[in-house]
Amino acid sequence: MGQALQPTADPGWVLVEDGYDPLRETSLESRFAISNGFLGVRGARATTRGSRWIVPARTYVAGLFDTGATAGAIPALVPAAGWLNVHLLLNGEPLAPHPGDVTTHRITLDMKRGALLTEWRAPAPRQSGVRMRTARLVSLGARGIGVQLIQLEVEEGDVQITLEADCEGLGVGLAPGVLGQALGVWRTRQSDMGLAMAGDARLDIDGVQLPPEVLGSLSWTWTWTTRPGQIVSFARLVSLARSQEDNAAVSEIARAALQSAQARGWRGVLTDHEAAWRERWAASEVEIDGDTAAQTALRFALYHLNGAANPDDEEVSIGARALTGDDYLGHVFWDTEIYLLPFYTLTWPAAARALLMYRFNTLDAARAKAARLGWRGALYAWESADTGAEAAPAQVIAPDRQVIDILNGAQEQHISADVAYAVWQYWQATGDDDFLLAAGAEILLETARFWASRAEPDADGARHIRGVIGPDEYHQHIDDNAFTNVMAQWNIRRALDVATRLRERWPVRWMAMSSRLKLDDAELEAWREAADTIATGLDPKTGLYEQFAGYFGLEQIDLSAYAGRSVPMDVVLGRERTEASQVIKQADVVALLALLPQVFAGETGLANFRYYEPRCGQGSSLSADLHGLVAARLGDGEMALRYFRKAAAIDLADGQAADAGGVHIAALGGLWLMTVFGFAGLSLLDDGVDFDPRLPPGWTRLAFPLQWRGRRLRLAFDQVRRRFEATLEAGAMMTVVVAGARYSLQAGQPLSVPFGAPHLAADRPLQPSETPS
Repeated sequence: MGQALQPTADPGWVLVEDGYDPLRETSLESRFAISNGFLGVRGARATTRGSRWIVPARTYVAGLFDTGATAGAIPALVPAAGWLNVHLLLNGEPLAPHPGDVTTHRITLDMKRGALLTEWRAPAPRQSGVRMRTARLVSLGARGIGVQLIQLEVEEGDVQITLEADCEGLGVGLAPGVLGQALGVWRTRQSDMGLAMAGDARLDIDGVQLPPEVLGSLSWTWTWTTRPGQIVSFARLVSLARSQEDNAAVSEIARAALQSAQARGWRGVLTDHEAAWRERWAASEVEIDGDTAAQTALRFALYHLNGAANPDDEEVSIGARALTGDDYLGHVFWDTEIYLLPFYTLTWPAAARALLMYRFNTLDAARAKAARLGWRGALYAWESADTGAEAAPAQVIAPDRQVIDILNGAQEQHISADVAYAVWQYWQATGDDDFLLAAGAEILLETARFWASRAEPDADGARHIRGVIGPDEYHQHIDDNAFTNVMAQWNIRRALDVATRLRERWPVRWMAMSSRLKLDDAELEAWREAADTIATGLDPKTGLYEQFAGYFGLEQIDLSAYAGRSVPMDVVLGRERTEASQVIKQADVVALLALLPQVFAGETGLANFRYYEPRCGQGSSLSADLHGLVAARLGDGEMALRYFRKAAAIDLADGQAADAGGVHIAALGGLWLMTVFGFAGLSLLDDGVDFDPRLPPGWTRLAFPLQWRGRRLRLAFDQVRRRFEATLEAGAMMTVVVAGARYSLQAGQPLSVPFGAPHLAADRPLQPSETPS
């Protein structure tokens, strides 16, 4: 067992925390969480103060939602029973009366192996010292399986030890169905989802198995007398299963998975788990030379991204904090499609497809929401859980104890265009026609239908989308938000493109789909007219998009006067003044520039970025990544790198406490997005990929793999030699464009070409006092 408890030797692959700081415990639990897309376990420490003080390592199961019985209750992710609970008693006394009562304590997140390791030594009663090392993982090779390993070394003295292993919180938040010795089954109280846990544990002393003295409901107890130098090894396997089926069916799933794991043994499970992580790292690792902090940040981001998705489950998606915490109740937002899907699409297409199938499987709920609000087509939930019904709360209590109405669920409607954007990007990058025919086309068509009905014609000849909230949530119930309108226009035009493609390539499928959707040529023509006349807010004189109707007339506030603040600008200014000002919560027009750079002709992209960047208060964890991506594309590497470090600090800076409810998975996805689409300058083409590399200062080399339409590529940008290198590891010949030059890339023929002179930083940003003419 000793080798399994040793972390990866390379310090670049581990995060280490020494000692005990109660003020930072909850944040560290998020940072050190382990997950495999089905199970997530927070990184709670192994030492506790007995049963009354235990805060178990909380386990989450993807898709396990329930809704309270009170009126207006919304679905929330329900924690499963904690399966890591272990009590250690020496002569009847707790081994560690308090978490801080340890001589040494170290917790290590091994990102390369996807495991959490701890090592500590407790001065025990009667001069007996005990050293303990532990490991926990949730298998990436068999997603229902969890493994817990503990090794105890008795340093001196003879003492009686009792080890009790059980499951903490059995039935809390869940209705117990079956509780047997090696199996527990529960059901959510309102949604009637079944959860089963099967378990097995063994204890060896100096290599000889010791049978348990007491067996209970998923619990085992051993008592023995130690001697100096004794090595005690404890191993526990658990299997969890989630199903809407009855107790017998979900029990069988858990039992069968546990039996398979028992046949492999914990060593076999560990071997499979490590092999799966090696495969993921081979498909996704980003290498940076010259900037150790950036390398660590990206490795941390990729660790959590690879642990957040499950390609085998099309009934779930990734919540705002993934499976590392319960902030936002596990709900799914636009974050998944805009910040996470690009990573999965280009490194793990099977995971991307499953996430998009979740949106297809909740399409009926999106249709129902649109109909309820008086429109046609599909309007996706701003906050989505298991069914896809709107899960945003109607009201919340503010820090000042005031009740605030939450309008996002009704007004933040750009979510439908965001889902369509991810569908199109996935199909463009993968060429997955089966997905397009089975799901993607219908999503595009039904979201386009929503926008065509939502954009209201006016006497001015334009169509307007009134009463919305854009990405900038400081301004509510606004008209003609540029991000919403331009994305809606884009959504409609892509739906028309896919209708044409289906009609030409798959006429029989098109006839069946258009008939089922009651979609005729007259409606398609109406969509075309709608797309051509939607107001976009573009001022042709300045090239600026007005963020929403009337924005340019709002109060201008110099945000530099508030530098160093520790709270968002709406707290500093108050909600009313903030809403009456040009202060922006997060990237809005800048987000549009990041997603659809092609709609910004000539120098208008730079003009819009200069105007809006100094007006953004960066009040969201989502904002820095898109600002950094756009800054990188525009050639301002120093600014881009500042935004990169700001985004990385959200979950990695020791002074941060905002991650107690889980890591900010979208911000982590945005780091990859900024690196690949920003610094490497990736664009997707019909026949290949295009790069316009603009590495930031200090980065001497950037390398990463990509997948494109069945091809596997490995790419590198050498800043010192100004060379681009590409290898096609699998797949047919394709086109690669670098700094405007086109090349054919074939398997077995690596490409090495220059990519031009370094880009200079952009001119100074426009100051807040400078307004458009």
